Amino acid sequence: MQISSAFDAGNINVIEIADRKARLSINRDHNSEFAQWFYFRLSGTPGETCTLDIENLNESAYPGGWPGYDACASYDRGEDWFRLPTSYDEKAGVLRIEAKLERPVLWIAYFAPYSMERHHDLIAKTAACPFVKHDVLGHTLDGQPMDRFTFGEPGEGKPVCWINARQHPGESMGEWWMEGALEMLTDPADPVATALRKNAVIHVMPNMNPDGSKRGHLRTNAAGVNLNREWDNPSEDSSPEVFHVRNAMDETGVDYCIDVHGDEAIANVFIAGFEGIPSLTERQTKAYDHFIADLTARCPDFQTEEGYPEAEPGGWRESVCTDQVAERYGAVAMTLEMPFKDAKVNPEPGRGWSPARSKHLARHCLRSLYATLPLLKA
Repeated sequence: MQISSAFDAGNINVIEIADRKARLSINRDHNSEFAQWFYFRLSGTPGETCTLDIENLNESAYPGGWPGYDACASYDRGEDWFRLPTSYDEKAGVLRIEAKLERPVLWIAYFAPYSMERHHDLIAKTAACPFVKHDVLGHTLDGQPMDRFTFGEPGEGKPVCWINARQHPGESMGEWWMEGALEMLTDPADPVATALRKNAVIHVMPNMNPDGSKRGHLRTNAAGVNLNREWDNPSEDSSPEVFHVRNAMDETGVDYCIDVHGDEAIANVFIAGFEGIPSLTERQTKAYDHFIADLTARCPDFQTEEGYPEAEPGGWRESVCTDQVAERYGAVAMTLEMPFKDAKVNPEPGRGWSPARSKHLARHCLRSLYATLPLLKA
C-alpha cells in the first residue's frame, strides 16, 4: 500500500504504513492553525481492504465536523465521487476510513475536489461563450489570475449582482456550485438565464482563493489569511483577492450578493443573512425574505430549520463578506452553506452531498434570483 498527496490540492502526512494499515495526519494551512482538508491517492492491490486512521483530529479546525461524516472517494477524479465506510473516535480524535480497493488506485478526499486544472477548463469554456465578458481583476500572492465573468449590459434600473465562491478553498462544493451556475448562465436556450442576462448585470468570481485551492488549504490563502475576515480592510500585500474584488464592487455597486460556502458540522443546506448591520432597511429585508421563500418552495434540498443563529441588531461582523457588502452598498447579501456530510434533508446514502447536487442547487438559486429581481431596486 502506498499513499501520496504530491499533486494539485493534495494534503496528507504519512506517519506510518504497516501491511494494509496506515496512520495519517492532516497538514495545517501555511502560516495558519487551520487543518481539516485532506486529499490523497491510495495505491494497492484490488480486493484488499485498507484501514486508514487520520489522527489528532481533536486538534483540527472543526472537530464537530467529524461525527457522522463519511470520506469521499473516486476512481476517476471526475464527478463520480462516492462515500467510504468511516467512523470517528471522539475521545482519541481518530477518523478511521475503510477502503476496499476495486481498482489499483483510489483517490480519497474530505469532499470531491475541484482541481485548478478543472478550474482553468471552466474558465476556458465560459470565456468562449459569445455573450460573456471576461477580465482579470488582479493577481494572487502566488501570481494566479483573479478571473471575473460579467453577464448582461449596464442599464438604468438594472440590478447589479455579484456571485462569489470558494473564499475558503477547502469548501470545494462552492466551485461545483459555480460550475452549475455558469453552465446555466451560458445556456442560450435557458429562458431564465436569458432573462437574467437581459434584466440584470451579473458579476461572477468562480474561485476567490486559487492559491489556497492549489496548495490544499482548508480556509486560507498563500499568506495564511482567512479571506472572509478581510472585507473591512483588505490589503494588497496579504489579501489581494478581497482587495481587488472589493475595489471592483466599489466601481459597479452591488444590489445582490451570494457568497457560496460549505459548513463542516451542519448537515444541511442553509443561508445566513445580514440582520445585524447598522443600516438595515425594509427593502433589504423584504427582498431577502422573498428570495428565501422562493428557494424554499423551489428546491427540496434547501431548508430553514437548521443554520446559524440570526445576529442581534448591531451584532454584525464588518470583516465578513455578507455583512460588509450589505452595509457598504445597501445590498441584499447572503452566505450560502452546503454540507460536507450527507444532508439530513433528502439524504443520499452512498453519495452524500455531491458535486451533482451542488450544481443543481446553483440552478435553483439563479431561478430564485430572477424571481427576486424586481425587489432589489424597489
